[in-house]
Amino acid sequence: MPKFSANLSMLFNEVDFMQRFRRAKQQGFSAVEYMFPYDYPIAALRDELAAHQLTQVLHNLPAGDWAAGERGIACLPGREGEFRDGVGLAIEYAHALGCGQINCLIGNPDPTVSRHKTDEKVMANLSDAAQLLAKENIRLLIEPINKYDMPGFYLQDSRQAIELIEQIGSPNIYLQYDIYHMQRAEGELTQTLERLLANISHIQVADNPGRHEPGTGEINYAYIFSALDRMGYRGWIGCEYKPLATTESGLSWMTKYQS
Repeated sequence: MPKFSANLSMLFNEVDFMQRFRRAKQQGFSAVEYMFPYDYPIAALRDELAAHQLTQVLHNLPAGDWAAGERGIACLPGREGEFRDGVGLAIEYAHALGCGQINCLIGNPDPTVSRHKTDEKVMANLSDAAQLLAKENIRLLIEPINKYDMPGFYLQDSRQAIELIEQIGSPNIYLQYDIYHMQRAEGELTQTLERLLANISHIQVADNPGRHEPGTGEINYAYIFSALDRMGYRGWIGCEYKPLATTESGLSWMTKYQS
């Protein structure tokens, strides 16, 4: 049976962020994730998790100036110190919040820098981050994102991600497999999930088109969840979608998987 985590960056946007923990618990979630915790005091986040008996399963490394359009800095030469500082900050939050895995959005390369130099920078930064996180018993994840939603993003499909993991050669780099992004990027969902299962540490869901609730589009989630059970996947499945209306009114899709 799948274990669902509420992505608080996208769900329960009807209320302020710090109120979303309570809403998630009220709707039956036992775990949460979100993109970035860094705008909030560690103690406040820890108190919300404890008050509602929630497990935090994921957050991202700092990704640069998000408001200015940056979507990660691991691929940007000259930002190495900022990247390493971000790893340290992410570890501080992860330890305090009991979070055992951190995702790295690699970002959009600088078009004035050669692909070879960019690749070298990515591998060096990820290798460094993987080592630092391994010492803290925290997994490093990387995530491919489809080229339609995020043009120019460094990783655009699972093949690229696995090749990068193999090139770096660290045992502490895993794949975050977002089913919505990979449906748009490559299809062949269940075959890919089965082939790469040993590399996958976290899965996220949304339907296509629209990135709304499972069951609103073309992806056969009943089949996918059944296949994941058969494969023996025991990790969390993050609900990272845009509700069509209110979050609560759209959660009926999940009921049949919770019994």
